[in-house]
Formats: sequence, C-alpha cells, structure tokens
Amino acid sequence: MEAQSQEVVVEQDVNQVMEARPAAPPAAGPPAAPESVFSGAYRALTVGVILSVSMVAFESLGVATVLPGIARHLDGLGAYGWGLSALMLANIVGTVVAGRSADRHGPKRSMAVGTAVFAVGCAVAGAAASWPLFLLGRALQGLGVGAVMSMAYTVIGLAYPEHLRARMFALLSSAWTVPSLVGPVIAGTLAEHTSWRGVFLLMLPLIAVAAALTLPGLRRMSRGQGAAGAAPAAGPWWKGPLAAGVLLTAGTALLLQALLLKNLALLIPLAVLGVAVAVPALRQVTPAGTLGLRAGVGAGIGIRFLLCAVYFGSEAFLPLGLQELRDVSPAMAGLGLSAGAITWVIGSAYQARTDGRARGRTGSVILGFAILLAGVVIMALAVLVTAIPALVAVAGWAVGGIGMGIAFNAATTDTLEQAPAERQGLVSGSLQLAQTLATGLIAGLGGAAIAMAHHHGSTTEVALVCTFVLTAALALAGVLLSRRLRPAPTR
Repeated sequence: MEAQSQEVVVEQDVNQVMEARPAAPPAAGPPAAPESVFSGAYRALTVGVILSVSMVAFESLGVATVLPGIARHLDGLGAYGWGLSALMLANIVGTVVAGRSADRHGPKRSMAVGTAVFAVGCAVAGAAASWPLFLLGRALQGLGVGAVMSMAYTVIGLAYPEHLRARMFALLSSAWTVPSLVGPVIAGTLAEHTSWRGVFLLMLPLIAVAAALTLPGLRRMSRGQGAAGAAPAAGPWWKGPLAAGVLLTAGTALLLQALLLKNLALLIPLAVLGVAVAVPALRQVTPAGTLGLRAGVGAGIGIRFLLCAVYFGSEAFLPLGLQELRDVSPAMAGLGLSAGAITWVIGSAYQARTDGRARGRTGSVILGFAILLAGVVIMALAVLVTAIPALVAVAGWAVGGIGMGIAFNAATTDTLEQAPAERQGLVSGSLQLAQTLATGLIAGLGGAAIAMAHHHGSTTEVALVCTFVLTAALALAGVLLSRRLRPAPTR
C-alpha cells in the first residue's frame, strides 16, 4: 500500500544534478569484459542502493499488514489513518529537503542523514508506548524514506555511466518484488507469534548493512559532484519549492486533523484553513494547468492522483477490514497486499508488451481504471459481506493490481512523452508528488471516517463502506478523466 507509493522522488533535482555531472574519468585500461552494474567498481554501491530501496519496501508492506493490531494495542483506532498519512506527508518534506541538499553538497550527506532518521523513526515507532509517540516515529520514518528514495535515483544519475542507468532503474523497480512476497507474511507472523514491535526492530540491522554498502561509494561524489551542480536560489527561500512543500504538507495535515474533531465549530474553520494553505502551495509546485486538469500533462498528473487514491486508498483499509470485520489473522490479511503488488507487475508487463497497439494508451488507462474498479468492488464486498468467503478479498485485490499496472504504466508513459525536455524533471516530480499526496490524503480521509463513525455511535463497518464508496467513485472519475490524457488535435 505505502508500497510503490514510497518511490517518491523530486526528479527535477535529479535532472539538475545529472546535467551538471562532469564526465566520468577514463578507465585505467580497456575492460576485459562488458561493464556491468555488478562489476567491481559498482558492486557494493549497486547492492547497497537495491538494499536501501528493499528495506523501504519491506517496512512499507510490513507495517501496512500489522497496523490494525498496533492501532488496537496503542488505542489509536480512532486516528487510524494517521498511521499511514504521517509517513506519507513527511515523505514530501524529506524528498524536497534531500534534493536541495544534494544539489549543494552531493548525495552522501542526504543519504546518510536520511538513513539515520529512518533508523531513529523505526526505533521510536518500535518502542512507542502510545499512539502519538508511534505517529512521531512514523513521521521520522517518512522524512527518512523521502531522502533515501530520492537519493537512490540521484545516485544512479551520478555514479553510473549512461549505458548502465536503464539497468539500474529496472533493478530499482524489481527491488519491490521480494518484499511484496515476503514482507506482509513475515510481519504478520512476527505480530502473531512475538510482537508487532519486531517488525520495526528487524529493520535496524538491514539499515546498518545498507548504509555500510552505500555510503562509502558516495564520498567521491560528495566532494566533487554536488555543489558544482547547485543552481543559485531564485528569490528568498520562503518563496521557493521547499517552503511550498512544507506548506502543502502542513495544510494537508491540518485538514486531516480537523476531520478527526467532534466539535463542528472547530472542524469546519480548521478544515477550510487547511485547504486554503495547501491549494496555493500545490499550485506552486506543479505545472500550470494541473489543478484545472488541463488536457495533456495537467490531466496526466490528475490521473496519477486518482489512480493512487483508488489503489492505495482502498488497500490501506484491506488489512483493517479483514482483521476487524472478518477475524482474519495478520499474516493472511497480508496476502492481499502481496497479491496486489504481484499482479501490478503482471499488468505493467502486459501494458508494456501491447503499448502503442490499436487501443492506444488512453484506451489502456480506461481499461485499467475499469479493472481497478472491479477489484475494489470485489474486495469491498468480500470484506463487508459475511456470506462471501474472506479470502475472496485477496482475489479481488489481485484483480485490482492488474488494472493498476495497466493504467499506471500507460498514463505515466504518455504524460512524460508530452512533457518538453526542459520540463521533464518538473513533470516527473509532480507525478510522484501526486502519488504521495493521494496516498496520504485518502488514507487520512478513511481514518477520519472511522473517527466520525465512532464519535456518533456508528461502527467501523459503516466507515469502511464510506471509504470504499469514495475510492470506487474516484475510479469512475478516472475513467472519465482518461479521455483528457491527450489534447484534442488542432486543425
């Protein structure tokens, strides 16, 4: 769930660094064999970067599996959505701060600090005796995840020659595969037989190994390849993208927290204030036409938002629904997360193979949204209707994953294809920002639905009905918006 959503990067920073990257020093002699990302000069760095991404993936999928149990144990079910939103919103700030720092000082400092903050966040969350302290740990993890993921992409641009980068990007995507298979199962098993705290404590040695492999290879880049590419600040810092990212995060957080309040006299003005802070900031960090869903790039960014809102917003409450309403074990509930992640890959592969055929990418996005909608409906019915076997929800989410893979690949490819070369970084970063914001926002809204239901004497079941109805409606909106992915041809 948080899974793939954690690939948040501000690629405009990556592009700025890559453009300023000096030519690689000539090799000492002719290579004896074709160069590989696992050649001696790159081996440790390659393994370290892949392990860094894998640990983020494992933590994301593992925590999503056991979060219902954590919320019950720490009396946080009324603010359940914050267990996901705290990480995702902090992720935005971590990504922006790390990217700006890498432009000036190279990637080592950002990677080192991000890794350390992620480790501290895992320790705080794992040792938390209360829900607020657990959320603090999750926010620290989010800051670290934002830095680690953005630096993983930056490092590829700095450390590897052009002919090896495509291979590294592919390996980075595949780094989610094994965690998708084993992360939910391991986390669920730990929660059942020991404690949910073991999920966080297990991360600490993985973080240490990843840091030991990755950081030494970044020392040379830190000395010579960071500051040279830093562009001078255009205007005061409070008018720049960093301040806008912080305001966007703060405004969204204020909105979500306001929705948890019982007192309408406080809820309404605080929610309006949150929107008033977040919307101008969002306009500042996205291309013109994004908020108006202008045909072309603007609609493409909106489609990414809707896809991630539907997929991750529904998936966030799958383990909760299965455990709370159907009495399914954490390990079994985690199968749904694994199924969706695996079939996402299958859907992506299918779309890549059929890309450009008669249906076109717009048709692929419409098809993907329709299949994703079917998956949401099947999964929701299996969670909410006791006459349906609970494990049908796993099958339903496998269907949803196929649709997500098809639509996600087609929409992303078409949106980036329409972006001019000088705006590739801005558009790429905006797509990732839409993904992060959608995940945090819909998870928070679903959590607010649970809180409101409890405030007014209703049940978690009613809140989940509202949440799944919302994500299904967003899927239908995606079908309609998909027709704007390409502007109408001019005569």
